Amino acid sequence: MIGPARPRLSAHPVAPRLRLVSALVDRVELVLRKYDGRPHRSVTGLLLGDDEHGTWIGTPRGSVVRFSYGASPVEHTRHDAVRLIPHDGWWMAMFLAEPSAQEVYCDVTTPAEHSPGRITVVDLDIDVTRSRPDGRVLIEDEDEFEAHRRELGYPPEVVTQATAAATHLRDALTGADEPFGTHALTWMTRLGATPPRT
Repeated sequence: MIGPARPRLSAHPVAPRLRLVSALVDRVELVLRKYDGRPHRSVTGLLLGDDEHGTWIGTPRGSVVRFSYGASPVEHTRHDAVRLIPHDGWWMAMFLAEPSAQEVYCDVTTPAEHSPGRITVVDLDIDVTRSRPDGRVLIEDEDEFEAHRRELGYPPEVVTQATAAATHLRDALTGADEPFGTHALTWMTRLGATPPRT
């Protein structure tokens, strides 16, 4: 079945909790497109900072997500989250605060392009997730990747990089290798969220 999985969202607005993030924190739009250039989804978050792993963006509960597919073009996040855009990796990650049953949600993507106020990636269909509390790790939507590989003409280099990224993410999430261990807690605290238990 073609159609990307979505993290659990609410179709109705949820008022964001008050938090201690400075009003001076920059906002950044995270834009996902498909390989043929059509829009996929986007969210505006708080630019929290950079470290050795990449750029961290906070999306408090109630952040607006815009979809270019499905029945609900606009939804609101149900949980606080921090998102990691690696410096040069073929993926990005979202770490969700409790009580979300999903702990980490990773999209396999092309390396990010940065411009003022915006980060853009091409979504390559495959997702890798880790649930709580059991820590189960799954690679999802490989069938969609195969369909789009044929339909949209993914070059061999893109196929190689995407499948390698999925394998890397599966192993890193399973082993809780940083930044998929406790590292994100620092950024979750900076966002003002209640950190997830480890």
